[in-house]
Amino acid sequence: MCIRANYLKLLRPLIFIRNYSSKNGYDIAIIGGGIVGTATAREILRRCNDLKCVIVEKEECLAMHQSSNNSGVIHAGIYYQPGSMKAQLCTEGMKLLYQYLDEKDIPYKKIGKLIVATDKQQVNTLEDLYERGLKNEVRDIRLIDGNEICSVEPNCVGLKAIHSPHTGIVDYGVVCESYGKDFVDSGGEIRYNFEVNAIRVTSETSYVLSNDIEKYPIQISSSKGEEINAGFVLSCAGLYADKVAMMHGGARDPAILPVRGEYLLLKPEKQHLVNGNIYPVPDVRLPFLGVHFTPKLDGNVWLGPNAILAFKREGYKYSDISVKELSESLRNRGFQILARKHLLFGIDQFLRSAIIRLQVKELRKYIPCLTVKDVMRGPSGVRAQAIDCNGSLVDDFVFDLGETGRVLHCRNAPSPAATSSLAIGRYLARKVLEIL
Repeated sequence: MCIRANYLKLLRPLIFIRNYSSKNGYDIAIIGGGIVGTATAREILRRCNDLKCVIVEKEECLAMHQSSNNSGVIHAGIYYQPGSMKAQLCTEGMKLLYQYLDEKDIPYKKIGKLIVATDKQQVNTLEDLYERGLKNEVRDIRLIDGNEICSVEPNCVGLKAIHSPHTGIVDYGVVCESYGKDFVDSGGEIRYNFEVNAIRVTSETSYVLSNDIEKYPIQISSSKGEEINAGFVLSCAGLYADKVAMMHGGARDPAILPVRGEYLLLKPEKQHLVNGNIYPVPDVRLPFLGVHFTPKLDGNVWLGPNAILAFKREGYKYSDISVKELSESLRNRGFQILARKHLLFGIDQFLRSAIIRLQVKELRKYIPCLTVKDVMRGPSGVRAQAIDCNGSLVDDFVFDLGETGRVLHCRNAPSPAATSSLAIGRYLARKVLEIL
């Protein structure tokens, strides 16, 4: 049993089963107990606490996957295309998140961040990125030269850098648990070990919402044969977002590619080499931020990640294999186009996974004194990356209302979804309640 499962055992006396009808009827059912699902569920009840709401989660506790297996960075909003949902919701979400962390006394550190250019070509991209950050109204960012880089990170080298003082770190698993507690305290219910395997509209009976709008029920079934009914469903299924969408007649695309990111750890005696987040200038062709240095609240420093195809949607190591899921990824037309287009990148990422010194070689561009002896293998996470049928990785958040108008799907919510979670929650809660 995971630590967070033990934590949630303390909450479960507060979580009570309410059978509103013979069919376990709810006004709103949220599929997925990750950070986006819990943030939205919390916000729905904050706005309308007479609604009967449930979160169904296939694991035994919240935040088992993307929401807790990540670098824990609170992003400031520099990278994202001005006017995009990511840009808007990240900037707003960071402000809301810091306020929430202070209100709930959840530990975090505002350690800042450097995005470092190590060659002249990167300097041009860095300057464009800086202008993007200004357009996104990112607070207090500045462009600094090599000498100033040393004043922020004494062991780091580079020609120029963007300094973002408000970038921070937090344990998003703890944040997600807190959202879940807020939801339960407001009268919501969480059902664990409820793995959804079917969603269907039934016309046998009508279902009346709390606001007296008549709707036909959505019937949600689990792999164990459990059933609940809801007037409206919000799906925040993460790595299975496309699968859940197709249960309700949604399009196959964008499909989800499970992309594993593997980290190295600085050995304890070398953790002093890094003060804050150190990031490279990103490759504009891909939605990955490259290998970076990320201090954690427990004192560890994560180095990475790489980006390789996972052999299972929740495959955190090479031995985690699902022949069915791997076959689906490999047969996906979009993936095949992407793989041909970025073959060398893919090979490079797999080599870095297998050979630590290749990853260290990349890291030494920023901290030259780093050696292979200073690092060891660390944790990994799996990112739910949406891809379209033309082989393009979907960059922005994607929210899709199903054909019946009764199911809203969160089809793509990668980083910075955790930073943006409270802002996304407001956005989705507003959409859900407008529909109802």
